[in-house]
Amino acid sequence: MNPAPRLTVIIPAHNPHPGRLRRTLAGLRAQTLPLPDWECLLVDNASAPAIDARIFTDTAPTGLRVVREPVPGLTQARSRGFSEARGEFAVLVDDDNVLDPGYLATVLKLFAAHPRVGMLGGKSRPEFETTPPDWMKEFFGLLALRDLGEAPLISNGLRPAGVAHNEYPAFAPIGAGMALRRAAWEAWLRSPTRARLTDRRGGELTSGGDNDIVFCAMAAGWEVAYFPNLGLTHLIPSGRVSADYLARLNEGIQKSWMQVLSLHDANPWPALSSGGAAVRKIKAWFTHRAWSSPAARIRWRGACGHFAGRVRG
Repeated sequence: MNPAPRLTVIIPAHNPHPGRLRRTLAGLRAQTLPLPDWECLLVDNASAPAIDARIFTDTAPTGLRVVREPVPGLTQARSRGFSEARGEFAVLVDDDNVLDPGYLATVLKLFAAHPRVGMLGGKSRPEFETTPPDWMKEFFGLLALRDLGEAPLISNGLRPAGVAHNEYPAFAPIGAGMALRRAAWEAWLRSPTRARLTDRRGGELTSGGDNDIVFCAMAAGWEVAYFPNLGLTHLIPSGRVSADYLARLNEGIQKSWMQVLSLHDANPWPALSSGGAAVRKIKAWFTHRAWSSPAARIRWRGACGHFAGRVRG
């Protein structure tokens, strides 16, 4: 058997768009890190029909390996990828991400330079199939887009001195391009919280898996970081810049965010009864003037998700 690679790229994919997946694989093929140093796993997560890697041989990195995960869900797909990984480091790549050519090489350099950092990420730039209106920029964060500037940002513990609860670093890596040490992802695989979050599954717009991984890694003693010299392009189809999609996405994300905060002793908001949540949703309709514009309705749906996520289980 060949020596183990230093790094494993994991691509969870459920019914991926062939054109965008082709772009993702081409971006990996263009990486400057020599292939013996890394491997690429494409996790086919209950796709119908199953992904046929042969149709991507002209653009995929050499040695692409497809593994099947029959249980639908991003958490299940990532778990399978981590369990199959041979590297000491991993990079999560969505099936619509195109990494900059030096991404993988930079990840290894950053981990070597920062031994206390267990997880890191960088910039996520958009490539829109259809140019969105200016008012949608407020909601770009929902689409896993971020640019936090040109200064590195590194956490300093999960519970700062004098704080009553755990705090989630605002600059913690997102799932797109997230890089991890093996010890960090193994902490997540051991955690009972992994089974208690649905994350993205099929057409459901839930989330929280990225945050859960961060919390587990930090609870195990690792720091997380943002580095501006890491970058990728996120390919965004027209359907994801509709007001209806963003409203449903905001509601799902905010609900999951409340749930993951509660699981990790990091939620500063008190729990609600189902009746209390319903009353707050009605009040929020008026507070946000949800009828007045698409942006207002998206904000209101986010508030609804926030209240729903605080309901006692």
